[in-house]
Amino acid sequence: MLDPQITPLEPVLKSYWLMVHVGIITSSYGFFGLSAVLSSISLILFSVKPTKKIERSIKEMTIVNEMALTVGIFALAIGTFLGGMWANESWGRYWSWDPKETWAFISVIFYAVVLHLRLVPKLRGKLTFNIASLWAIWTIIFTYFGVNYYLSGLHSYAAGDPIPIPAWIYITAAGMLLLTLVAYIRNKANKKSKLMADN
Repeated sequence: MLDPQITPLEPVLKSYWLMVHVGIITSSYGFFGLSAVLSSISLILFSVKPTKKIERSIKEMTIVNEMALTVGIFALAIGTFLGGMWANESWGRYWSWDPKETWAFISVIFYAVVLHLRLVPKLRGKLTFNIASLWAIWTIIFTYFGVNYYLSGLHSYAAGDPIPIPAWIYITAAGMLLLTLVAYIRNKANKKSKLMADN
């Protein structure tokens, strides 16, 4: 009665390390998603006329955003390390530069740069941090979807002709670009008018 295509799991998929690795990596994606949402809300607030309450809200959301990124990058780094443990148990090597492994590493590097922007004097600021943390989510989206469907490797489903790029990718990128530009332009105008008011 069972489908003959269904076979028992390979031993590599019965590993304890697999469950722990995937669980921790997936939880890190949740923190990065939260960061992108907080960044979007902050950029919307940057786009309106500033008041004390709005400035306080931006400051508080940026602090929470930074905490979410810190937990997310910690979980992603630990999950990637545990993935190496699983790979060693399964294939006898910790790292093979598989596309998924490589993009997980790229995601860690991107988010590390975002978290350390506050240490660069010219890039220090809430607007820069929120823009960077909003756009960094694309590394996670590509690691999760792009690698699986467009690159071939141990972690991918890419076979035959690649699937077309979904329309939501273009719509989301255009919306993010528009939000970024509006927030940047309005923030610059608000700073200029505040400077003129002080003089």
